[in-house]
Order: sequence, then C-alpha cells, then structure tokens
Amino acid sequence: MDRRQFLASAAAALASRHLAPDRAPAAGQLDRIGIELYAVRKAMRESPERTLAALAAIGYTDVELLWSFQNFGQSIKEVKASLKATGLKAPSAHMAPETILTEWERRCAEAKDLGMTYLTAPSLPAEANKSIDVVKLWATRFNNAGEVARRYGLWLALHNEPNHEKPIMGQKPMEVFLAETDPKLVRFQLDVGNMLMGGGDPMAFLQRYRERCWSFHLKNVVADRTKDTELAKGTFDVRAFLAAVPQLDKKPCFVEQEGSGDELASARENFAYLRGLRW
Repeated sequence: MDRRQFLASAAAALASRHLAPDRAPAAGQLDRIGIELYAVRKAMRESPERTLAALAAIGYTDVELLWSFQNFGQSIKEVKASLKATGLKAPSAHMAPETILTEWERRCAEAKDLGMTYLTAPSLPAEANKSIDVVKLWATRFNNAGEVARRYGLWLALHNEPNHEKPIMGQKPMEVFLAETDPKLVRFQLDVGNMLMGGGDPMAFLQRYRERCWSFHLKNVVADRTKDTELAKGTFDVRAFLAAVPQLDKKPCFVEQEGSGDELASARENFAYLRGLRW
C-alpha cells in the first residue's frame, strides 16, 4: 500500500467512526482499547502505515509505540502523520531505560508533541537482575528523570517482565523499586501476563499497589504459564481483574500477545473479546 492508498483507507476508517458517534461507555466496560505495537511487530516491520490503518479498522483507539525500534523505521514526523491519518492516539511509548540518561529533555519534548502521557521502560538493565543495589540506583535515576518528565506534563513509568518475580537476596526487584521511587514522579505499568509467567499474582499485586498501577498490558497465559495466548483462551480471569481496577477509565490498557502465529488475527480476536466484556 503506497502513501496515497494508506491515507485514503485511513480516512475512510476515520469517517466511519464519525458516522457512528462514540457513546459514553456503559458501567463496567472498557472505553478505550489499545495495543502494544510489539504484539504486531512483524506486520509493523513490513509496513508501519498499513498496520496502523489495519489496527484502526479493527477498532483499536490507542497504540503504545516502540521507540527502541525507532517505531519500525518511522521518524517522529511520520509517526505523527500516521496517527493523525488513522485517528489513533499514542498515550504511551516503550523505551530503553538508558534513555533517561541521555537527551532526556529532548525525548520528553518529542513525547509531548505526539500527545503522550507516559514514557515507559519495559525493564531495568540486565545488571539489575543480580543486584538490589543496582535496582535502588535506577530507582533514584527514575525519580530524577520523573521530575523532568512532570515538567512536560508526562509520567515516567516502569513495566514488569517475568524475571522480576525472582527474588534477589530475598527481595523482589519490583517491590524494592516501588518502595524507592516517589509516586508523585514515577508510575508503574502492570503486565498481567508477564507476572503470571513469572509465578506472581497480578490480582494480589494490584490490591497491594493499586495507587501505583496506572497502565496495563493485557495478556493471558496457558495453563502451565509457559507462554501467552489469546485473551479469551487463557486461564486468567481478565474480566475480574479489570473490574478490580479503580478509575479504569483513566488508565491506558494495551493488548500485548507476544507469541501469536497470526498477529493481526489475534489482534482482532483480542479486541473483540475486550469490547464484549461487561462487569
């Protein structure tokens, strides 16, 4: 699909939305449904514009960008044009944690220009997997960078990986990180599937840290928790989890199925599942 075709199809998708005005969401229903672009990484590498148009046509309202991939070859200007053409919003982006150490103010300015709310590190550097002191060091760095982000109207956040459930010297890294960071400066993105695959309990974590969890990766897992699967096919009660999240309408939720054989088919199935949920 060339740029002219992309713009035409995107405009048609956007027009169809305008023909059916958005209604206020029912109580106990997701208003906005996002997708982390890592879930469609193969399609994005082949054609970012075509893939974003396809996601908008499915019905997704939001995407979480991947700056560590330079958003699959798109420049900031091209990302902005693609979002405008499709009507998609990008309230968040994943970035390497080292980003906060170099040209951080520039990145914050770019994020503000794109209309973002969150800049999220998917993990801490590998060195933090073996040392609580390193986790604490990065917590201090996040506090400092978070103060800068707030000046731009942004939030700095951290996302959990499965290995974060493995204790280091008797302490879980994410619990130490949250204890060492200022909630007025740093927030947390809870990936429910990653926590399950690491052996943790997302519902218990939410109950304990409900004031810190401000965005979510929605991911379900197979019975032995070795891999993820479509939301409707997994063993975790996604409906009950969402029902337990306070002020859910203010907290971005992104589908992220990492191991799909057909990325767009799974994206379509996962969207339909979430759109149909009521509680």
